[in-house]
Amino acid sequence: MGPATSALWRLFALTRLDTARRRHLSDCHFDEALGLCAGLNLLPQTTFAPDSSDRTQRGPHHRLLAGWLTHWAPLLLPAASTFCLALHPMPYRGDPPGLDAHYLTQRGHVGTRVLTCCAHEPDSRVVCSATAHLTRAEQSGALRRVVECWPASTGHAPQGLSFDSQLVPSPALSRVHPRRIWCGTIRRRGAALLRRLPALPPTAWHPAVIDLPQRRHHHVRSVDATTTRRGYAGARRQVAVDGLGHPPPTLFVANPFDVSARDLITRYPGRTGVEDSLGIRSNCFPLDCLASAGRLNVEVAVALTVLAPGCYRWLATQVYGFDNAKPTQLSRQCVETGGQRAMQADRMVGHCDKRAHHPILREAALEKACPPIPWVHNLPVAFAYP
Repeated sequence: MGPATSALWRLFALTRLDTARRRHLSDCHFDEALGLCAGLNLLPQTTFAPDSSDRTQRGPHHRLLAGWLTHWAPLLLPAASTFCLALHPMPYRGDPPGLDAHYLTQRGHVGTRVLTCCAHEPDSRVVCSATAHLTRAEQSGALRRVVECWPASTGHAPQGLSFDSQLVPSPALSRVHPRRIWCGTIRRRGAALLRRLPALPPTAWHPAVIDLPQRRHHHVRSVDATTTRRGYAGARRQVAVDGLGHPPPTLFVANPFDVSARDLITRYPGRTGVEDSLGIRSNCFPLDCLASAGRLNVEVAVALTVLAPGCYRWLATQVYGFDNAKPTQLSRQCVETGGQRAMQADRMVGHCDKRAHHPILREAALEKACPPIPWVHNLPVAFAYP
């Protein structure tokens, strides 16, 4: 029986390695460094991971993510004000009982999947929070949970939210509107709207230039209107934009009326960063790999997918020239380093083998902010590079 903290540190240490969980989970059983990171001499066997994850519940996962956000938000996203929400259906190849049928964006149909709601900060590219195994009845409360949990963790409310139109229904969005939060989404193009927009006179369309780097279509035109939706108290702003690369105009729906159409157009595409961030996660415990040798609880897998990439983002800010590096690149060049361990009276020294990137790591001085490790006699860690 291993301690609960050792079980969590074991899984967390494996998430920081660029190793596919499906094939190479057993290759790390005799790694003394990973065992030391988990507070043990060696890592337990593969069966220890699913056994320990199945004994957890949803409440401790939420408290773990809330505590992580409270301590890491000042470091990773100190000026965070706008967030993007997205639903991520994860494939499940087990027994279908107990799971709902959700829409699959990549396949275009409804299937049995495990639904996860992720909150992403576009500037720092950090997945701040995630809630796993949502039912269709709980899907409408995803936006309210983010609005309520963020002030409790950071002390201030979010200023803007971008999300998919299928994520939040109109009644749930109406309850968020009194909080004075900027909310933007897109609307489904109905047949009546597609007939009405081409009939507008050319003077109703206002040109705009979206001069963002790496953007293919810079010149667009838009028309503003006011719309009402069933279940939403009050009117909402609707901006029809033409010239984004496809013939039907795109319908943006938002609650602020004092924001220009250009700002509305440039804010919403940041929501696609959620899928990009989930796609570049470290390969050890990806969300789309639930049928593997190390089968974990869904809540544990989602929590580790939020924690480990956040550590990589912090490492990218500390190493010079790696601000835009992906977790796989950081793992290959900064983390996957062999060496020897030496215990001294006042610290534990890790003598790293010679590699080309050691001058950059020596300049970063990562050991200055290292706290004492409780299971190593409260000694700090220092690194020695040849």
